[in-house]
Formats: sequence, structure tokens, C-alpha cells
Amino acid sequence: MMCCLIVAQTFPVEQCRLSHTMSLDEDARWLEWVTKQFESIAGDDKEIDLEEFKTALKVKESFFAERFFALFDSDGSKTISLDELLKALDLLIHGSETDKLRFLFQVYDVDGSGSIDPDELRTVLKSCLRESAISLPEEKLDDLTLALFESADKDNSGSITFEELKAELENFPEVMENLTISAANWLKPPGLEQKKGRHTPRYLTPAYWHNNSRKLLFLCAYTCLNLLLFITAMLKNAEGGFWYMVAKGCGQCLNFNCTFVMVLMLRRCLTWLRATWVVRVLPLDQNILLHQMVGYAIVTFSTMHTTAHFMNFVHLSQNSSYSLWEHLFTTRPGIGWVQGSASLTGMVLQIMICLMVVCSSTFVRRSGHFEVFYWSHLSYVWVWALLVVHCANFWKWFVVPGVIFLLEKLVGVAVSHMGGLYIVEVNLLPSKVTHLVIKRPQFFHFKPGDYVYINIPDIAKYEWHPFTISSAPEQPDTLWLHIRSMGQWTNRLYEYFRQPDSQVVSTKRLSASLKDRRHQRSITAKLSENHRFCNVKCFVDGPYGTPTRQIFASEHAVLIGAGIGITPFASILQSIIYRMRKQNCPNCSYSWCENIKDSEMKLRKVDFIWINRDQKSFEWFVSLLTKLEMDQADEEPEGRFLEMHMYMTSALSKNDMKAIGLQMALDLLAKKEKRDSITGLRTRTQPGRPEWGKVFQKVAEEKKGKVHVFYCGAPALAKLIKAQCEHFGFNFYKENF
Repeated sequence: MMCCLIVAQTFPVEQCRLSHTMSLDEDARWLEWVTKQFESIAGDDKEIDLEEFKTALKVKESFFAERFFALFDSDGSKTISLDELLKALDLLIHGSETDKLRFLFQVYDVDGSGSIDPDELRTVLKSCLRESAISLPEEKLDDLTLALFESADKDNSGSITFEELKAELENFPEVMENLTISAANWLKPPGLEQKKGRHTPRYLTPAYWHNNSRKLLFLCAYTCLNLLLFITAMLKNAEGGFWYMVAKGCGQCLNFNCTFVMVLMLRRCLTWLRATWVVRVLPLDQNILLHQMVGYAIVTFSTMHTTAHFMNFVHLSQNSSYSLWEHLFTTRPGIGWVQGSASLTGMVLQIMICLMVVCSSTFVRRSGHFEVFYWSHLSYVWVWALLVVHCANFWKWFVVPGVIFLLEKLVGVAVSHMGGLYIVEVNLLPSKVTHLVIKRPQFFHFKPGDYVYINIPDIAKYEWHPFTISSAPEQPDTLWLHIRSMGQWTNRLYEYFRQPDSQVVSTKRLSASLKDRRHQRSITAKLSENHRFCNVKCFVDGPYGTPTRQIFASEHAVLIGAGIGITPFASILQSIIYRMRKQNCPNCSYSWCENIKDSEMKLRKVDFIWINRDQKSFEWFVSLLTKLEMDQADEEPEGRFLEMHMYMTSALSKNDMKAIGLQMALDLLAKKEKRDSITGLRTRTQPGRPEWGKVFQKVAEEKKGKVHVFYCGAPALAKLIKAQCEHFGFNFYKENF
């Protein structure tokens, strides 16, 4: 049901201001709208009881529903009438700041005594924690209550009055500025939404063309080349008629595109090119996007090619002894250079290409069916084989890139099977993240942010999956991979290491020789329920480069990780620790950083932003972040080389009435203990999502040099961040492979 009251949600400031300036006409429409919504909830009795109110309110903690209901129910009848609802909403939407603060105070004043005692405050904060999905021990809840109570109780009377609460809120200007208690979006009068001004389309702005110049020029050249191939082939076959010309034009484009789509996935060649001047000319960081675009071009050209040949066969069947059915499904007409098989191979190719594209869609890959994409994509071998049989000239396009592709595959197989690689340690982290520690091969060299393909025969013998290396290159003995369980293979991996010892430990472990022990799967020690040493065989193919290889060539880098998207930045941040390692003079207080060459590292400032949905996810890299903070502890905030910003999206923001008290208490306790209560870091965890306009405005004002923004996470957020980067003139790099 759309009509659901969410009294404690908030409007943006602009909408709140708008509500104060509604005309009489708009007020009338608003009144009619609210009345209809009320009637749909109240039913025949024209009253809303507590249970109906709780259902409509949709809050996690019933405390707030009960308090709101009690305050809305002005006559104490245990039901809310339409008049009572309108009176309360009028106060919340049109009321002054003092009116809204008074309502907030009444919510906190559970017993209605006119003051808030410590027990009432503790009850409110406990409910705030549940609403924000924050889990803290009882002792920490007591500390939060005490911090807020001592700060607000100015006269040490043992209770907080309305004036004291108002004075305390004035110490948090961002709360006072945005505070509003209103109804949900459905309570807004129709047509009252703020009208958006006309803006220049993003794709026509100078900033977009500047930041995407390499990609746009490349696409322009790609399009022109396809047009040239199409027109040339059409003109060469003009004697065959219109449909024959179209078929030949599309066929020539397919010769090029079915080869070029492979060139874009020559990962080793592209990784090598990233270290050359070519990276400044060609959009190497967009190879996946271009691969997808070429894939769609192949589907388009193949469909046009098939359709044109079909129409040509219709014409031929009318003037020859062969029927349309024979032209399409037999070799009798002798069309094609290998025993007249062009029609049959063409039909099979059309079906295979369409299936590959469908199985490569985001819906399939992101919905836990990655294996469908993986195995369907392997049919490219059969597609190329059929193309060689189908088209007499395809092999001329294919031979050189095909040999390079084959060599890459052979090198990959040789490298991945060279020496014995074993997973030596496993940590099962919150939110079903598997942290693998792999014995690093002696000659395995990589850059921060690189990724590898891993194969674990015990999980799936023939499947290879890509994951970012989360350890630093300077870490000599091991490789780290942090793998989020999101599909069949990743879930099997997590469950495999979650098995009880009785199912995993080899029965011959104690008596086996050292040589035999290297070739068996065995858990040799269990440090805790979710942390253990092991000896599991695996193969690693890589490393392969990503856009984050540009990080140390940047002056001001902004690293944005969403959820498990932190993994490439974990590698980068660890590398920074090693590169910025301080040396202290034993005889004085002088300290310096060693082994830093300007040619290798131009960074002057790094802003690291990590966005997580829940509190548990911060545990993935909390030890690393703690170490980073310790290295930065002696520097002033404005002079720090590295600044960290943590966001928890499930937590309610400071301008939400259900979270105002909690966020104030967390701020006060963080200042007192110099540690965030949610993560244990010095950096205060911010509730909600970042306001990217303000974040990037602050970055721009620092003027630390050219800003490069590196992002890894959900594609939807990438679009939003990229648009903001274009607005501020920042270079944007998205991690994808």
C-alpha cells in the first residue's frame, strides 16, 4: 500500500522551505490529498489505532511509533482522527524551529514530567541504535547516555529541561539547520515538487568532452572505420543487388569486429601497454566497456547480415530451382567456400552470438549466476572456428591477433601452473567475505590495485574467477584476496572453509611426511572459529593491470570504495604505508621518510572514502585502517597526507529525529575517547551517504594539485560520482575487469 506514514523521515532543506510558502490553492490540494491517504488507512471507522499506525509508519523500533502515536492522539482516545492528524502535521510541516524542537523534546520525555532523566535518555538512545542498525555493547550504551546527559545537563540537576536540550542542539549547527519532522513523500501535495531548471545535457558539457576525450576520439575512429569497411564492401558487390550489398557490407564489418573484440581482451598486452606512453593516447582503462560495445555491434551487424541474406535468398528462390528452405537449411545450393555450408554455419553463429550477449547481461552476472556468463562466454572458441568455415576471408583478419591470443593463453597456463601455490591461511569475515592468504610465488610481481584469476580445483576444477589483490606489492611472502559471497562459486568457497574440522582435516595429517603434506588438503591449525591455517592447492593467473595503476602518478588522489570495492584500495593504502615508512633519529626528535623517488610517487594528498551498508563490514580492514591512523596520528588534520572518511548508509542521518540524540552522543563520546564507537577508529563514522557535491567542493578547495578520483563498487553509484567529477573537472577512473 503506497499510503504509509513515515513521520520521522525528512525532506531536503529546499522542500522544507517550499512547504512554508504554499499558497492557499496548494494548501487546499494538500488537505485533499492527505484526507484521501488517511481514509485509505483508517477504513470504515475513520480512526487510526496504534496497530494501524505502526503498520503505516514502517519503523524498525516500536518505541518511536508509540511515542508519535501518543503525541498525535491529543485527546487520549487511543485513536487518531483526521483532525488530530492534520493538526499534528501542520505543526511538523509549517511549525517554527522551536515547535519542532518541542515535539522532539516530548518524544524523549517518556513520562511527560517536563524533563528527561538518564533512564529515559538511555531508552531513547537504545531505540535509536536499533533504528540505525548499530550494535553496541550495553557498557557502550551507558557511555553514550552519560556523555550526552552530562553535556546537556548544564546545571547538574539530574535532568534535562527543554531549554537545556535546545541549548545543546545549538552546539550542532548542521542539525539545527536541517532539522525537520515531516510526513513521507506521499503526503506532499501533488504538483508541489520543486521544478528543475533547464540544464545542459551532461554529454554536451565541455567537462564531459575533456574528461572523456580519449574514449570519444577512439569511438569516432572506430565508427569511421566501420563505415569505411561497410561502404567499400557494398561498392565491391554492387552487381549482386541491394540486399546482397548490405549482407556483404555487414559481413566485412563482422570480420573486423569479431577480431577486434578479442584484441580488447588481450590482458597481458594491455597491462604492458599501461606502462607506456600509449596509455595517454588510447582509452586502455575502458577496454571492458569497449569490449561490451563491440559485442553489441557484432549482434547488430550479424542480425542485419542474416536478415539481408534471408531477403536475398527469397529473391534467389524465385529465380532458381532451389527453394527458400533449401537455401537456409541445406548445403545443396553450394553457398560458401567449405562445401556450401555458409547458410548452416551462419544460422548457428547467429544463435550462439545472441546467446552469448544475453548471458553476458548485467542481470545474469549480478544475480548470482556468474557461471552462466562464464561457461557461455567460453563458446567464443566455437564461434571463431565457425567463422573460419563460414567466411573465406575471416582467417586473414584473425591470424595475427589469434596467434597473440593463443600465446597469451599458453603463457597464462604456464605461469599459473609453475610451482605449487597453496592457500595457507583463511579468515571468514562478516557478511560472508572470505579472506584468502596465498603463498606468494618467488617471481610474482604486481602493482597496487592489480587483479588475478584464481582457480581452486577443490571448489571447481575448470573455473577461473577474477579478484583484486588486496595486499601490497611490498609484502614479500603472501598474496591476499578478499572475496565477497555473491554467486555460486563464491558461496561454495565460503561454505568449503566453514565446514567443521571433522570434514576438512585429513586423517593422515599427523603421520604424513612433509613431502606428502604439501600435496594434500589439510587444516593444520585452527586459531578461532573463523580463522585457520590450511594447505589448499590453487592456481593463479596474472597479475593484470587496472586504472588504479595511475594512483602514484597522481598529485591528489581520491579513493572511493563501496562495500567490498575497498579491495584495490587496501593494496594501495598498504603500499603507501611501506613507501611512507618513517625513520626516527635515536638521538633527537627528527624523523624522515626513506626510499621515496619523485619519479615513482607524485602523491601530495590522498582522501580515502569507504561506504558500507552495515557496521560489520568495517571489520574487513579495520586493522589496516588502524595502522594507517597510527602513522598519521602526529600530523594535524589539515596537514595529513592521508585523510579517511567512513560512511554507514544504514545509519539514520543527523537531521532525522530518530537519530538526532544518538548522533550527538556518538560525536560527544568520540571527542572524549578519541575513538569512534562504531568502528573503533579515530575517524568518526558518518551516517547516511556522502553529499558528493560538498565532498568534492572541499577537495577542490584544498588545491593539492590535479585531482584523480578512483572508484570501485556498484555501477549505479559510479554514474553519480562520475557526473560530479565532470562538474569539478576531476579525472575519473572506475575499476572493472
